[in-house]
Amino acid sequence: MQRKGILLAVCLAAADAAESRPNILFILTDDMGYGDPGCYGGKLTPTPNMDRLAREGIRFTQYCSASPICSPSRTGATTGMFPARWRITSYLQTRTGNRGCEQADFLDPRAPSLARALKAAGYATAHIGKWHMGGGRDVADAPPFAAYGFDEHAGTWESPQPHPDITAGNWIWSPKDKVKRRDRTAFFVDKTLDFLRRHQDRPCYVNLWPDDVHTPWVPADDAPKGDTPENLRRVLAEYDRQLGRLLAGLKELGIAGRTLVVFTSDNGPLPTFRGERAGGLRGSKLSLYEGGVREPLIVRWPGRTPAGRVDERTVLNAVDLFPTFCAVAGVPLPGGVVFDGEDLSAAWLGKPVTRAKPLFWEYGRNDKAFKFPEGPDRSPNVAVRDGRWKLLVNADGSGAELYDLADDPNETNNLATGKPDMAARLTAQALAWRQSLPTPPPRP
Repeated sequence: MQRKGILLAVCLAAADAAESRPNILFILTDDMGYGDPGCYGGKLTPTPNMDRLAREGIRFTQYCSASPICSPSRTGATTGMFPARWRITSYLQTRTGNRGCEQADFLDPRAPSLARALKAAGYATAHIGKWHMGGGRDVADAPPFAAYGFDEHAGTWESPQPHPDITAGNWIWSPKDKVKRRDRTAFFVDKTLDFLRRHQDRPCYVNLWPDDVHTPWVPADDAPKGDTPENLRRVLAEYDRQLGRLLAGLKELGIAGRTLVVFTSDNGPLPTFRGERAGGLRGSKLSLYEGGVREPLIVRWPGRTPAGRVDERTVLNAVDLFPTFCAVAGVPLPGGVVFDGEDLSAAWLGKPVTRAKPLFWEYGRNDKAFKFPEGPDRSPNVAVRDGRWKLLVNADGSGAELYDLADDPNETNNLATGKPDMAARLTAQALAWRQSLPTPPPRP
């Protein structure tokens, strides 16, 4: 009897632990600038639901993506590792284009996967929205979503298993799609709420990765064509409205209180409208300046995250998401992996953290496949950040630029000459890291 009692207690404790694990809803916006949401100073249109998330949670001001472009940025968030370690250096495209970017055709399924780690611990998992880590164009052999740990999926065209309602044509979107461009975020929100409704018996992990506010901006069939401020205003307003529908749906399902919502973006904006969408930061999508990698990050977990808090101290990166999500879910990290990201869950619970390791980026393997952006937004192709200091340098060691982001977040005053010791130390770190990355995949 005593043995049975102990076994029952163990089972009940395990059940209680599973019940205490939060649902995790990871909202990854597409091409949203640091200055797009109203709570980050955006003035293009009101964003009351993004602002509400910020009021009910923590808004971070020192969060960066893993890359200034989508595929490697998403790879960093998925694996907890700098994306070039898995030979993803730019947006995934045709096989020929991928060779030009010196990258693989899809994310290696042997890479760590956040969804796989959570699924192994009992989470129901779904990917809903843009994937862009393999599949589409002439890459027909990309691994299925299940290879990365997803139970269900509703992917866009740039995925191994695109959903037929949004992929009538052989391109990112088509006027013949059953779900029109303007209604895609609503479609993804509906899919997310349906998944959560059907899996209330266990914790859920959902990638809700819309393809708004990426161009083309098509707010209505009769809208004037063009990626204009007015079209973006209407698209951003609709995106915010759908976020409100999502939050209302969580409440209606009775799961808002046990759902961790993380809202961010994959990379900076393009066009920036003279830097306004980047919050005045230098650079854009495709640039390693802050405008290309600094993103909004809002974390809301009712009863756990302090409401209305702004964290201006903690420096976070997309590679930190994997270990941090696992920490808050009480899920062990997979063994045998050296993660680039750190567990910064203390910051998500209201205690600012000083990270232990520097951050690294690279974008621009050559001048042919990486010829944009042009002009002042074009950055050196390697970067490192250590505390308040950020250094950018070309892979051949030329063009070093050193900035004190605490005093100069817009990166206007290059201190490389005035602080030669700091510049030399960070240059050596950046170049050693760049040289440690895997060689490009062989040409077919």
